[in-house]
Amino acid sequence: MGTLYGNVFSQTTICRFEALQLSFKNMCKLKPLLNKWLEEADSSTGSPTSIDKIAAQGRKRKKRTSIEVSVKGVLETHFLKCPKPAAQEISSLADSLQLEKEVVRVWFCNRRQKEKRMTPPGEQPQHDVYSHGVKTDTACHDL
Repeated sequence: MGTLYGNVFSQTTICRFEALQLSFKNMCKLKPLLNKWLEEADSSTGSPTSIDKIAAQGRKRKKRTSIEVSVKGVLETHFLKCPKPAAQEISSLADSLQLEKEVVRVWFCNRRQKEKRMTPPGEQPQHDVYSHGVKTDTACHDL
């Protein structure tokens, strides 16, 4: 709505508005904008409103990728050997699995985060090919 009427609101203001916890001063500031928005909403008869136009311009998210069990197995096996593959490895892996490079890259990022969550503090991951930032296993990038 801020974009629509030329005002930009902080994330805090937006959260407080949604939680119905706005200060009186903020409510007074928002009232004219909300009135304008309500008038436009009431007067629109199915035609795309300014809000719809702005929403259509927003970043469109890609549909969630569904990865087959067999492909997941290949990715998991590769992850155990090399949790942080180079860009070239990601490309060749994506080609061989017929996936987009970005899908494979994101899968590895997500898998590393999962590993981080699942490993108790102070304990080393089972496939640790890096030891304090020093590479100890060259097999990782020879795949």
